[in-house]
Formats: sequence, C-alpha cells, structure tokens
Amino acid sequence: MGNVLSWVIDAAPPKATFSVDQIPDLTGKVIIVTGANTGIGKETAKVLLAHGAKVYIAARNQAASEEAIRQLKQETGNEAIFLKLDLGDLKAIKASAEEFLSKETRLHILLNNAGVMVPPIELVTADGYDLQFGTNILGHYYFTKLLLPILTSTAKATSEGKVRVVNVASCAHLFGGLNFNTFKDGPARKKCSEGKLYNQSKFANVVFALELAKRYGDQGIISTALNPGNINSDLLRHAEAQLPSIVKKIIIRVLLYDVSQGALTQLYAATSPEAASLNGKYLVPWARVRPPRQETQDPQLGKALWDWLEEQVKYV
Repeated sequence: MGNVLSWVIDAAPPKATFSVDQIPDLTGKVIIVTGANTGIGKETAKVLLAHGAKVYIAARNQAASEEAIRQLKQETGNEAIFLKLDLGDLKAIKASAEEFLSKETRLHILLNNAGVMVPPIELVTADGYDLQFGTNILGHYYFTKLLLPILTSTAKATSEGKVRVVNVASCAHLFGGLNFNTFKDGPARKKCSEGKLYNQSKFANVVFALELAKRYGDQGIISTALNPGNINSDLLRHAEAQLPSIVKKIIIRVLLYDVSQGALTQLYAATSPEAASLNGKYLVPWARVRPPRQETQDPQLGKALWDWLEEQVKYV
C-alpha cells in the first residue's frame, strides 16, 4: 500500500520551486547525455547548451541525433556533438567510450538518461540480455565504468572537487525487485511480463546509483537517481502501441506532463550547487529529495548487483 501511495503522490507533484533560470553558467563544462536525440534527454541537452555547456548527445540513431543537433542549434545558438552509443551492445559501448576519451580530457557531468520501456518480450540485446535490463542497467553501468577514470580525474582538477553522475530511474522502481535469473534471456525471463521487467530495471537503477555513490563518493563522484515524472515522451511508444486511441488521449491529457517539466529534476541533480551534497540520494518531481523504496538501500543487494555487473563486462 505504501508503494502505491508514493506513486500517487509523485504522480501529482507540487509546483516546482526550481527552474532552469537558476542553473549557473556552464561554460567550460563537458557533459554527456545518453539518449538525448529525443524526449527528456533532448530537452535536457537544450537547456545545458543554452547555459554554455559542451554537450555530447550519446545515442544509437545517428540520423535522428543529427536532426536533433540541428534543431538544438537553431533554438540555442550552440551546437551539440554526436557520440554514437548503442547501450544494447557491450563492444559498441566500449568503442563509444574510447571515441569520447580520444576527444576529451575532462567530463564534468554524465547523465545516464537513455532507456527503453516495455518493448516486445522477444527483443534482447546483442549480447543476449533482456533488452530493458541490458539497456537501462548493464549498458549504462559499463559506459559509466569506462568513464570513471576521466570522471575522477576531472573531480580532482576542479575547484569544487566534484563531478556528477545522474541516473534516470522511475516511480516504477516502487513495484520492482531483482531476480538475477531474468537478467539474461531464458525460461525465467520469458515467464515475466514486459512491465515487470521494466520495473526491475528501474529498481536496479536506484540500487546502482547508491552503490556507485558508496564506492566513488570519496573520489568526488556525486551519484544520484531520480524519477523524472510521468512525461509525454517517446519512451512510451511501446506501451502506447498496446492502448486504444481514446485511452491514449485521456492518459496524455490528464496524467502526463510536458518534457520541459520532465527535464527539471535531472537538470537540478546535474547542475544545482545544492545538489552537490546529494550523493546517494533519490529525487522525485520536481527536484525534491525523497526516500526511494527501502529495499533498494540493502547493502548486500547493492554489492550483489555490482558484482554481477562486473562479471558481465570482464572479458569484453
């Protein structure tokens, strides 16, 4: 009952006290936003560009990303940079990180924003993992791991001694848990619904963010997880395909917020001076700190997930 109540409260948040006008000048900051060719990620990139940041749009679809970059330049006057990143392919993730490291010596903010929601159950990653867990968790874990050296060296080189890793989770984590037998394709996974697998991946986002905070907080990494809110974005495309059109219209008009609001909480976590003290915390709409589901805070579960993730990328 408590999880349902938390979902209801976060689905209708109070008016935001944080706005993009409060974001400081980001000139000289290097930022990666995964999945920034569309939706909340694109809106986030737009605001970061408008505040002077050097923004990499890390995404799989080059044509869509280049079109987004063109639109964002029109809107902000500043040009983002495309970084090819396929979070469903571990070798491609390694190539993406290497490409970034060949161009930059600093990384101030990593926004793990990309995600996939309730795709058809038969879809898996290039390496045979559940598409949602492989993309939303394993892919972002590996990308973050490969960028940890540049993140920690950047923290040492900055006056504040900190960098940010922002992990976009969801209120869906309230209904999730971790069944390690379902992370890869197999009989246990096939017995699960797409929704259950999505909830699991979002639960894992929160567990991962806290474990990262514990392991690297003393090296200047500020790791947070967040629920961006119920937002009208491309993330819903698979879910919408299963709904009658009249139901879709009602949901969009009554329950969903615009992407400009959806970007607020992650922009706060990524840029606000106040958020520099939020290592290991969970945020909800709009830019408020609240406890996540208690089970995500289990230190043994955090260690078990981290160990499993480490094992998967050991021989890439």
